[in-house]
Amino acid sequence: MEPIIDLIEAYLKYCKFEKKLNEKSLKAYQIDLKQFRLYLKKRGILSINAVSKQDIKDYLQSIGDTYKISTIKRKIASIKALFNHLEFEELLLEKNPFRLIRLKLKPPRVLPRTIAVKEVEKILKYIYRQKEEIKDRKSYSYKTTIRDIAIIELLFATGIRVSELCNLRSKDIELELAYIKVYGKGNKERVINICDQNIIRILKEYKKLFLGQSHRDHPFFINRLGKRYSEQSARFLIVRYANLAGIKKRVTPHVIRHTFATALLDEGVDIRYIQSFLGHSSILTTQIYTHVSQKQQQLILQRNHPRRRFNSF
Repeated sequence: MEPIIDLIEAYLKYCKFEKKLNEKSLKAYQIDLKQFRLYLKKRGILSINAVSKQDIKDYLQSIGDTYKISTIKRKIASIKALFNHLEFEELLLEKNPFRLIRLKLKPPRVLPRTIAVKEVEKILKYIYRQKEEIKDRKSYSYKTTIRDIAIIELLFATGIRVSELCNLRSKDIELELAYIKVYGKGNKERVINICDQNIIRILKEYKKLFLGQSHRDHPFFINRLGKRYSEQSARFLIVRYANLAGIKKRVTPHVIRHTFATALLDEGVDIRYIQSFLGHSSILTTQIYTHVSQKQQQLILQRNHPRRRFNSF
């Protein structure tokens, strides 16, 4: 029987060359399976056929206090996928232990972090003021400031994910018609309108400064080398300007996304429209924002609670 390490290496090659998994997924599989292999080695388990359902339960217990539920679920899914593959290839002599086990890992309900709309305004005011203070409109400093404004404005205007923003191509941005095409999870396409002329104007200026007559398949947001602007760069950008603007909370692109959704809900926008804007496949995902919209809760209770019809005592 092949050693566990050889079976894992063969499976990772299968994932890369046959399943065509992306680099991020492959790296996660590699990390998860290596960690599981080392755990088995410490327990003296050298054969894949010696792994029992109790070993898997014990492994789950050993990592339970170290990682978030979402990470644990991913790690277990990686191991399960390996066993299912080995079973399909008839490399398991014993019964697949995952067929003997029921794992239910329920993540705790975590409310999305948001900031006040006035705090978003404060960030934008700071960066626009910085733009006005740059005298040389041909300097690289001016160009990057325009790009930074365009990124923050677009994130708040549309609520798109930072990965969606960084994957936008020139052909996805229709500035004359004032909309963008976004390709979200599962490569699902959605169209979001941009209804503020100030944002259209800054996007046009950014495009003129950075893209010129570039090919329509070229990334829309680029770095100083002309390459696709990275998600990590966008995160650093948001954190930096939030700090400079005096915002004490940790602000990330996803916090901006949550703030976009909550602000619309506060303004009475139907949750199904918000679901469409955010690209959620299920309304259940979007409903979490109903728990953080304090303004909407206040209005509902003020207008509809029967206590207001009571006489004064």
